Amino acid sequence: MKRLATALGALGLLLVVPTESAQAQTWPQRSVRFLVSLGPGSGADLSARLLADRLTAKWKQPVVVENRPGGDAVVAINAFLSAKDDHTLLYTPTSSFTAHPYTLKKLPYDPGQMHPVARVSNTIVGLAVPGKSDIKSVKDLVGQIKARPNTFNYTTVTGMTDLIFEGYFKSAGLVITRVPYKDPVQAVTDLAEGRIQAYVAALAIQQAHIKSGRHRLIAVTNSERAAVFPDTPTVAQAGFPELSFDGLVGLFGTGNLATAARSRIAADIRELLKDPAIASKLTATGQAVSPGTGEEFAKSLNAQRATLAATAAKLGLKAAQ
Repeated sequence: MKRLATALGALGLLLVVPTESAQAQTWPQRSVRFLVSLGPGSGADLSARLLADRLTAKWKQPVVVENRPGGDAVVAINAFLSAKDDHTLLYTPTSSFTAHPYTLKKLPYDPGQMHPVARVSNTIVGLAVPGKSDIKSVKDLVGQIKARPNTFNYTTVTGMTDLIFEGYFKSAGLVITRVPYKDPVQAVTDLAEGRIQAYVAALAIQQAHIKSGRHRLIAVTNSERAAVFPDTPTVAQAGFPELSFDGLVGLFGTGNLATAARSRIAADIRELLKDPAIASKLTATGQAVSPGTGEEFAKSLNAQRATLAATAAKLGLKAAQ
């Protein structure tokens, strides 16, 4: 009987493996949707559309990008989860929702239903000041805030960026006012005109103003320098490692998406990102190519959550359930 059970178990494995393999080969069977949590023109939107064009050709099925901005990614996440569809994927920067446990009173969705499928890139997040300002470095900025408390205004994109900078300012005893914007793109002109004195946002939003001299980029929050602005230091290199984080961007699927299909998606994206033409276009929009499997993406995501938890502790914030 024991031998029979072993034989049947082996037979079962033989039956399962081809099934998983077949799922990877036959997916997708119809059009695929990428729900992007940000609006048109954002770094995530640009990379999603770039990949969608190439994947459409590779998968022989349309890959459609749908922008679902709003609610710090809650709108996109709820649309993604409610679809309960293995052909609907969430394409998003993780920094927009990893802060939800600390910025929302109650989570309106179950994060456990979001399965990392593929890491795509790191959005380069820049700290900038007005181009006409005499501030040339993060050290200069911090020094002036200390010397003139209650006279500086700043803004950031919502989510993780908010908490990281608020946590640092509080721990360093810096008195600076955060100005909220419904759309961070609107802050671009206000920084150039000096109505706010510091701005933390994706380079995709600021790049044109930096190149024109209306914004001065003094550091990037990422672990590596931006290829488009190689002379600008990271915040860690500038002496402020507390402000360091990478803007992870990737794809999520629901539990309906087969493991083999997830692996195929990650492998196909990795292959596409090896193409210098695609890599150069992503770099030009202020992103760093960083392909990874679902497991690698999950590891990066967990590290980001650990950083946020430490920052939230500084601010006395408890995680919502």
